[in-house]
Amino acid sequence: MTGVPASASGGSGAHGAPGAKPVRGGKLGAAAVDQASLWNVANLLTMLRLLLVPGFVMLLLGNGGYDPAWRSFAWAAFAVAMITDLFDGHLARTYNLVTDFGKIADPIADKAIMGAALICLSWLGDLPWWVTGVILGRELGITLLRFWVIRYGVIPASRGGKMKTLAQGTAVGMYVLALTGPLATLRFWVMAVAVVLTVVTGLDYVKQAVVLRRQGKAEERTAAAESAREAAK
Repeated sequence: MTGVPASASGGSGAHGAPGAKPVRGGKLGAAAVDQASLWNVANLLTMLRLLLVPGFVMLLLGNGGYDPAWRSFAWAAFAVAMITDLFDGHLARTYNLVTDFGKIADPIADKAIMGAALICLSWLGDLPWWVTGVILGRELGITLLRFWVIRYGVIPASRGGKMKTLAQGTAVGMYVLALTGPLATLRFWVMAVAVVLTVVTGLDYVKQAVVLRRQGKAEERTAAAESAREAAK
């Protein structure tokens, strides 16, 4: 980088005088820093999770989709994706690494790996399609719901929502593995808990969204009435 004049970077050396030496930094330097911030550790973990999705699908469906060895490798990829999901958001908030890319890519990565797992498992006949429909329908519905009330505020993640995510990840991970006997029975009940939490927390989000929108509209009406009174004075 060749640099820009000191006057352009806010320095006191030249004030635009002819013959002033250029200095490093300025707008080009700031732009480089902003661009480099995209490649922080939180975003890299999110990118890794996105890249794991096609690899996970190939492993899960490898050799017909019923080979225990291939299913074990698929489980490892799924586990890595779930672990990175726990860390990238925490790192971004703790170390001020939040970027526009992360805000968009993180939820996409979460839904992509879970959606891919559910669809593949249903396609293989391991998981009923209605379970996949309930979970994916809830996720899509909540996403649309957030956009519906975004002008009035943000619906925070609840403790129930976090429990739902943990239950879904555990249940799907158990279905990815080629389990038999008591463990196969156990995973059925873990998935049942996940489905119940999915429905209950989804209804809770709907309730929060309705309340938030109602409060927002009431505040808008109050603000409009106050503006009208001020204009009438």
